[in-house]
Amino acid sequence: MVKNKTPQLPLAGVRILDLSMWFAGPMCTRLLADMGAEVIKIESVGHVDPWRGPVSVEMARLQFPARPENNRPYDVSPGFNLENRNKYGITLDLRHPKAKEIFRNLVKISDVVVENYSPRVMPKLGFSYEALKEINPKLVMMSLPALGSTGPDKDYRAFGQTIDCMSGMAYLTGYLGEEPMLQSGLSYGDPLSGMNAAFGVVAAILRRRRTGEGIHIELSQVEGLIAFNADSILDYTMNGRIRERMGNRDRSMAPQGTYRCLGIDKWVSLAVPSDEVWQKFCAAIGNPAWTQEARFGDAISRYENQDEMDKLIEGWTLQHNNYEVMAILQAVGVPAGPGLDSQELLNEPHLNARGYYEIKSHKVAGSFREIGPFALFSKTPLHIRMAAPGFGEHNEYVLGKLLGISAEEMAALQAENIIGDKPLEKQQGSM
Repeated sequence: MVKNKTPQLPLAGVRILDLSMWFAGPMCTRLLADMGAEVIKIESVGHVDPWRGPVSVEMARLQFPARPENNRPYDVSPGFNLENRNKYGITLDLRHPKAKEIFRNLVKISDVVVENYSPRVMPKLGFSYEALKEINPKLVMMSLPALGSTGPDKDYRAFGQTIDCMSGMAYLTGYLGEEPMLQSGLSYGDPLSGMNAAFGVVAAILRRRRTGEGIHIELSQVEGLIAFNADSILDYTMNGRIRERMGNRDRSMAPQGTYRCLGIDKWVSLAVPSDEVWQKFCAAIGNPAWTQEARFGDAISRYENQDEMDKLIEGWTLQHNNYEVMAILQAVGVPAGPGLDSQELLNEPHLNARGYYEIKSHKVAGSFREIGPFALFSKTPLHIRMAAPGFGEHNEYVLGKLLGISAEEMAALQAENIIGDKPLEKQQGSM
């Protein structure tokens, strides 16, 4: 069978079986799908991706009140629809012998398997890397266990926020002298792990082209996130110093921070990296008398007197809205930008002028704007080709066209709840 109908895309011809759920694994496969890989997301009627949200219509009305008429609530989750766009979606209960055989046949015609279960799950299903490479010796397998597949904590489970804490990132989040903010609002452990994993898959594909061999990649999500916090580890090993929270400030630049502006809850962020830029900053705000004071005369003095300086700077920023502050400072070469909420981001003139957002129509969720692919390729433009799959939407394409399973066989599989296009009302526990 011919893979991917758009051969000009960077990863055209690469087929990926996506067993991952929630954020990190689906983020990895979404990035690869955006670049043209044919990604097949596999769920079970009894164990859907939890990021789909509630299965019952009653619970969905509490979570998605704007869509009271929706009778497929598991197809409208914003997070799910973002991280699973450009993918095909099928259902397959891998605990059933018939499903296992179907999955083996899919492995034969695929290039990559991605999973983010705890290390015990894939071997328990009979699909360890050793078992899968017997089926397809060129297979690349990406595993994203929270804490790795070895060591005393290997079977522990975690979410992005847990990983934030265990990597030391959460400890650094917050203001000087205050308790750490363990809830960042984004769970950085998930998206950064997904980016790490996508890079690993691409590297493994390049390696296979050179060697002809498949490979298993194990990416501990905690260890991957620690890499973004490595300077604090070096600071301790070299200087014996535990890095503490600093809020919006920098470790050497001053001023650097976020300042209130004209309007309700409006903010601007700015940074002054040198004495030369400081002079430009002073001129831009009208050279008030306080900028000539000795306590702000050089970088060290400004750093030591940040509390007083921040109050004086905010006295100026409060006279302008955040976009005006950005325009005034950027005009003379001072880095500055407004703090934007989600509504402001969606309407941001610069992003819209660049075509950053794309309008996509989903047969259940309707039409909406979402972020486009993360990079601009000059000769192979990337776009959102497909909305996220409805539950079991592509069973016929994958099982019927790719594997040649007849309609009668698929009907029998559906009768046994091995496949399906609706989740079971009562979801099963973890694998």
